[in-house]
Formats: sequence, C-alpha cells, structure tokens
Amino acid sequence: MLFESSRLYLRKMTETDVEQYHQWRDDMEVMRTTNPFLDRVSFDDTIQFVTQVVMGSTSSKNYIIVDKGTDEPIGITALIQLDYKNRNGECILEIGNKAYWGKGYGTEALQLLLRYAFLECNLHRLSLRVFSFNEKAIRLYTKIGFKQEGVTRQSIYRDGDWHDIIHMGMLQEEYLQFQSTRLGISNGLM
Repeated sequence: MLFESSRLYLRKMTETDVEQYHQWRDDMEVMRTTNPFLDRVSFDDTIQFVTQVVMGSTSSKNYIIVDKGTDEPIGITALIQLDYKNRNGECILEIGNKAYWGKGYGTEALQLLLRYAFLECNLHRLSLRVFSFNEKAIRLYTKIGFKQEGVTRQSIYRDGDWHDIIHMGMLQEEYLQFQSTRLGISNGLM
C-alpha cells in the first residue's frame, strides 16, 4: 500500500479528526518546535482551520499519521502550497502524540510522504522550514536527503532568544538517487 509502512499508515484528514488535531494544536510543547505563533486556540478556531485551510484547499494534501498496531492517530503530515505547473510543494511533519517522539515514526511518515510526492504526484521539488533550535528535526531531514538551501536569520523569538528559520529542499532526482543508494541499486532506477 502506498501510504503504509511497517508501523504506521497515512489517511486523509477528515472532520472526525478535529478534536484530536485541536489537542495537538493547543499543546504548547508540541507547537514549540513547529508553529511560529504560540497562541492558545479555541476549538472553534481549529474547526474553522481544518474546514477552510486543511480540507478546503486544492493546493494541499493533508494526512493523519496512524499507528497500525493501535489504530491511534499520532500526528499529521502534509504537502502544502502545491504548484502542479512548476511541480513544487512544501512538506510538513508533526508528531502530536508525545509518547511517539524519538522513536522513528516521523522518519517513516515523511518517507511515505516523499514517496507519494515524488513518485505518484511527480513533483520536481519539495521544501520545508525548520527552526534552528530543533536539532532533532534537522538531523532527521538531513538523514533522509534534504539539503539546507538558506536561512532566515533571527526570525523566531522563542524561549527568550532569537532563532533562525532554516530552509531545506530536495529535488526529485536527489530523492531517486538517495533511494537507489540506500537500497544498493547501482543504476539509479527504482
């Protein structure tokens, strides 16, 4: 299955996910590393966000990350700002269930999303943004083939200090090369 790994699967986000998503969105520890605005949000705000932005957008594809063993939602991943003409997009990853932090679920989910983006959607380029203090995420993104492309200096104020936003990207050819190297395929074909 396209959206399934050994431990998890991705499914489209629906209205039934609003309550769970709101819990993650309203958890400042979860949002600290992913959201530039650390504001509490009302449940109505989350409903409006999911309805209009997440599900109402034609330029995004949003998925809930689900643990196969428990069928429990553990986070979200998405392709946003999809530009099919230029074959570009941005990806997002957020493990909202803190019990799953540091256990490789983010890596698995992002690998599923990349496979979909580059092999099914035929995107040419994906980008992402990460706060400079989020060293675990930077290691993850680098480990799976993203390259740093630039920095927006001192753009986020968090924990009493200014931090950079690091811009990373991956091209389809880099993804294919990375996968063939990882799998030991010498000709670069998958």
